[in-house]
Amino acid sequence: MNKAIMQLLLILVTALPVLASAQSAAWDNHARRMELSQFVDYWAEPAGPATLESVRNLPETRWQHNGKDSVSLGYGDDVYWFRVNIGNQGEASAPLFLEIGYPVLDHIEIYLVNNGEVTERHVLGDKKPFHDRLIDHRNFLVPLTLLAGEDLSVYLRVDTSSSMQVPLTLWDQDAYYVAEQSRSMFEGIYYGIVLVMILYNLFVYIAVGERSFLYYVGYISAMPMFLASLHGVSFQYLWPEATRWNDQAIIVFLNLVILFGGAFSIRFLSVSRSNHPLMNRLTLGLMIVAGLMVVLGVLVPYRLMVLPTILVAFLGCTGMLILSIVRWLKKDPAARYYALAWVFMLFGGIVLALSKFTMLPRNLLTENATQVGSAIGVILLSVALADRLNKEKKRAFEAQQRLLQEERKARMAQDRSLRIQQEANALLEHRVQERTRDLESLNGQLRELSSTDALTGLKNRGHFDRAFTSAVVKAYRFGQPLSLLLLDIDHFKKFNDTYGHLVGDDCLQMVANCIRQYVTRPQDLAARYGGEEFVVLLPDTPEEGALRVAEKIRQKIEESGFRISDEVLHLTVSIGVCAVCPHEADATKAIFCWADEALYQAKGQGRNQVVVREPPPVQDAEAVIL
Repeated sequence: MNKAIMQLLLILVTALPVLASAQSAAWDNHARRMELSQFVDYWAEPAGPATLESVRNLPETRWQHNGKDSVSLGYGDDVYWFRVNIGNQGEASAPLFLEIGYPVLDHIEIYLVNNGEVTERHVLGDKKPFHDRLIDHRNFLVPLTLLAGEDLSVYLRVDTSSSMQVPLTLWDQDAYYVAEQSRSMFEGIYYGIVLVMILYNLFVYIAVGERSFLYYVGYISAMPMFLASLHGVSFQYLWPEATRWNDQAIIVFLNLVILFGGAFSIRFLSVSRSNHPLMNRLTLGLMIVAGLMVVLGVLVPYRLMVLPTILVAFLGCTGMLILSIVRWLKKDPAARYYALAWVFMLFGGIVLALSKFTMLPRNLLTENATQVGSAIGVILLSVALADRLNKEKKRAFEAQQRLLQEERKARMAQDRSLRIQQEANALLEHRVQERTRDLESLNGQLRELSSTDALTGLKNRGHFDRAFTSAVVKAYRFGQPLSLLLLDIDHFKKFNDTYGHLVGDDCLQMVANCIRQYVTRPQDLAARYGGEEFVVLLPDTPEEGALRVAEKIRQKIEESGFRISDEVLHLTVSIGVCAVCPHEADATKAIFCWADEALYQAKGQGRNQVVVREPPPVQDAEAVIL
């Protein structure tokens, strides 16, 4: 009896692989999507390549049934054959897509077998240019049609240096396009968030010069490039013909993530040799290793670099997470945001690494955990950097306020000291003279730099010279008339000697006010040329207009008076006028000389009058200019 039971059990155990391998995927007209991983059988190819015919003739016991939610066999040098049987139980034909959702597989041979005959053969993989694919998509898509009641066998031969993951999904074509819209929108949102954060932090670095932002920009630039390379997005849009670089890019960008992430972590969390010497050295050592791996990633084949890179990434992610926790325990305010952000990002990285080592199944969560985690982490770290910047600005502002208060106190003490010093007459006189000389020197420098005459409020000579040159060039270019008035106060030296310089200053201010009343157009210019001399520049003004303005100014000054004690004083001015349409762009010297001659003629004819100087003919004017 026992012997019969043992024989029955042996028969059942022997038949289990056959029963399992005979299981087929059933498709009906109501299905939209079907995961085929549970229906897949696989067989490791021996040393030599096998043909499809030899594979089809293999005994069922040689095939291993997957029976799991994902087909993930880890890293290795073996070449695998996969097969899956699909039956259409519907009453109508079904246009379908067979999707292989792992875009970094090197070489894939796909055979479609119907009724014992090979109907289609396709060769795919990321070692072929992107546009050689059946459908331009980051994953591998094979269109197929299942007729009603038809059974189809699909054989795949996969040879790759990356992880042996072959996620097979059967899609209704319409349903696939609908789902692809959602996936594309998800990808667009992710890369859009990252791009905004890159630009934002780059602009902040340019503005404030804080290297934390630069390291952070490097990190959040390398992370999406790594994910784009891993998910086939970069191969589709950035380098569709660079098949070798497509593999190496994964190695390079993943190591750059660790390199920039470590640099950012050390600076942001203030992990120095003084407060955390061991963690600082370990992080720096990991950064050096990652930097060397970046260089080697360009030169050394992918299959030799992938496992060391994943190990470095795993150690880097774990180490930086520990770093954030330690700093949080040390009550570092920045570590709270940092730890929360890196929990999301590093969790995604660790999940991805564990899925590559087949310690976790390959599914929607494990494949997209890095993107979701990195997007949330990028936003949180940007908030953390902004918060840190605001706190630093607040500390700087408070320090500045303290300095201003100290400066205010110092000034108050200085004022008290000056009041005390004023009681000592001899010392006071000496220091007042020194202070006066300093102020006169400073005022002289300010007048040289300023365009306004401090006494009269009119423009100074330097400003006039520049404006005069520009006005002459404009008048010459557009053929417009230009008038120059040169004013001089009559007997001003005698007036100064008689009443003193203070009264003389009042006189200059009165004259300036009179001039200002009749120089009102925006393009007109009144300036104090020096001493008691004033100039008025009237662009686009012919002789008649200039003469009217000059006569009004002369009359106004003559009629105006100001009281000194019991005496009312009156002044007169002599005005020289020159109105001309310049025939040279550099005619300033000649025009000024003609106005000056008119002024001297007015003084020679008895003063208190306006004299117009007619410019000489063109030939004579050119001679004067030369």
